Amino acid sequence: MSNVPALLSTWRSDLPASIVVALVALPLCLGIALASGAPLFSGLIAGIVGGIVVGVVSRSPLSVSGPAAGLTVIVLEAIQSLPSYQIFLSAVVLAGILQLAFSFSRAGILSEFVPSSVITGMLAAIGLILILKQIPHAIGYDQDFEGSFEFATADGSNTLAMIGTSIRQLVTPGAAIIGVVSLAFLFWWDKARPKQGPLRFLPGPLVVVLIGVAGNALLAAVRPSWALGPKHLVQVPIADGIEGFLGLFTLPDFSAVGTGAVWVTAATLAIVASLESLLSIKAVDEIDPRRRTTDKNWELMAQGSGNIVSGLIGGLPVTSVIVRSSANVDAAAESKVSTVLHGFWLLVSVAVIPAALNLIPLSALAAVLIATGYKLTKPKLFIDRYRQGVTQFVPFVVTVGAILFTDLLIGILIGLVVGFIFVVARNFRTAITFAVDGNDCLLRARRNLYFIHKYELQKVLGQVPDKADLLIDLSSTSYVDLDNIDVINAFIKGAPYRDIRVTVRGDIAERTAPMINAPAYEVRFA
Repeated sequence: MSNVPALLSTWRSDLPASIVVALVALPLCLGIALASGAPLFSGLIAGIVGGIVVGVVSRSPLSVSGPAAGLTVIVLEAIQSLPSYQIFLSAVVLAGILQLAFSFSRAGILSEFVPSSVITGMLAAIGLILILKQIPHAIGYDQDFEGSFEFATADGSNTLAMIGTSIRQLVTPGAAIIGVVSLAFLFWWDKARPKQGPLRFLPGPLVVVLIGVAGNALLAAVRPSWALGPKHLVQVPIADGIEGFLGLFTLPDFSAVGTGAVWVTAATLAIVASLESLLSIKAVDEIDPRRRTTDKNWELMAQGSGNIVSGLIGGLPVTSVIVRSSANVDAAAESKVSTVLHGFWLLVSVAVIPAALNLIPLSALAAVLIATGYKLTKPKLFIDRYRQGVTQFVPFVVTVGAILFTDLLIGILIGLVVGFIFVVARNFRTAITFAVDGNDCLLRARRNLYFIHKYELQKVLGQVPDKADLLIDLSSTSYVDLDNIDVINAFIKGAPYRDIRVTVRGDIAERTAPMINAPAYEVRFA
C-alpha cells in the first residue's frame, strides 16, 4: 500500500496513455479471438483480465498483458481437438497453475540469457509486421484478422501478396481516406503536440478515433457509396441488458481434467505463454526511458494469476504483449496505473457503450498501429546496430527476417540460435596469451576459462620448453571450469619429469587448490 501515493502521482501521464492502449487493444483482442476460433468476447475478457488482474499483480511498470497473436495457432488447434470450449478453459486454468510453479522454481532467470540483439530484432520485426499487416486494413481490405503475425496466411497467401492484392483490387475509398488522414494526423501530432498546457496530455489515437467516426458519418451524408459498412468497423458483441452481458462469460468444465489431452494443452500454453511474456518483459525493460528492471519470476506469477482468472470466466490465455506495451511506452506512461486503467476502460466500454465502439472504422485503428510499428522499427535502429559491428548486426537482422517470414516464436528461436553462435564464436577468440623470455614463460588467461578453451590451453602448454620456469596467471579470471583444471593438473604432474617449475597466480588458483592433485612441491601459489 505504501506505493499507492507514488502510483497516483503519475496519473496525468498514465490516464491518457491508458486510453491509447485501450484503443490499440480493442481490435487486437477481437481479431485474435476470431483467429483462435473462440467467441469474440473471450478476447475482450483476456484483455480486461490482462489489464486489471495481471496489471495489479505485476511489478512491471509499463508492460501490458492480453491475448497474444503468438498463441493463436496453439489455441485454435486445442479448441478444435478438445471436446468443448469449456474444457479448453480448464486447460487455460491449469496453464496458469503451471506458470505459478515456474515462478516458484525461478524459471524467469532464463530470459536474462537472451542477447540484446535478438530482443531489439524482435521489436523491429514486430514494428515491420504491424506496418505490413495494417496497410490492407488502412485501405479497407479486412480479410486477415487484426493482430496476425504469421507471414503465410490460412488461404495460402502471404503478407506481401495481400498488400499487393489489396492495393490493386480491393481499395475501399472511404477507408483509405480515413486511414491516410488519420496517419497524417498522428505523425503531425508527434511533432506539433504542445510541450506545456493541457493539450500535451491529449492522446493522438483518441483524436484519430474521433476523426474516423466523424469522417464516416460525413461520408454517409455526402457520398453514401463510400461510407463504411459493418465489416469495415469494430464489431463488439452487444448484450441485451445485464443478464445478457453476464451470459457472455463462460465457466470452465473440469470433467476432463484427468485426460492427457487437457494436460498437454495446458503444458504447451504454459511454456509458450511464459516464453512470450519473458521476452516481452525484457524488451519493455529495454525501451523503458527510465531503464527499470522487472522481476521476471514475479512476472511469471502475475501471468499465471491472469490465466487462472481468464480461464475461470471464459477468456483466452494471456501473456505480456509487446504491441500494447510499446504503445504504452510511446504514450509516455510512467507506472502500471496505465495498464490497470486500460483494462478498466475495456470493461466499461464493452459493458456500457458497445454500440458506440462499433462505429469506429478499422482503418482509423490501423493507422494507430502503423504509427506504433514505425516507432518500433525506425531506420535509426538498424543504423545503430550496424555501427555496433557484425556480432550485433547479424543476429539482429536474422531475427528481423526470421520473424517477418515465419512467425514470432519460430523467428525468435532462429534469432536465438544465431545469437548464441556469435556468443560462442566470441568465446573462441584467443583467451590465453603466452610469452617466452629464455627460461621464463608466462601463460595468462585473459578471461574466464570454459570447456571451449580446453584445446587452446593444451596447445599453449605444449609450447612450454623443458627446464622452464612457468607462471600460470589466473588473476584475470573468476571461474575456471573442471575441464581446464584437469589440463593444468595433467601438465603439473608431468612438469618434474621435464624439470619445469610451475607457479600459479590469482585468487581463482587459491580457490581451486584443493582440486589440484599434484604433490605440493610441483605447484607454488604466488
